[in-house]
Amino acid sequence: MGRGRARAKQAKIARELKYHAPSTDLRALQQELATGEDEDHPADILVDGEGTDDRERPLDPR
Repeated sequence: MGRGRARAKQAKIARELKYHAPSTDLRALQQELATGEDEDHPADILVDGEGTDDRERPLDPR
């Protein structure tokens, strides 16, 4: 009980995002895509085995 107001607010926000999406700056997007792969991204810096995914670690057999 008590979720009515929160649920209504979530529905309102979802409706606004669905029907009134902000305009996309296509020129800025084109420039960003045209820059190439020369930039270092944080995901590119990780070395194999240094990820944060817990599923890759063996379970502790205690």
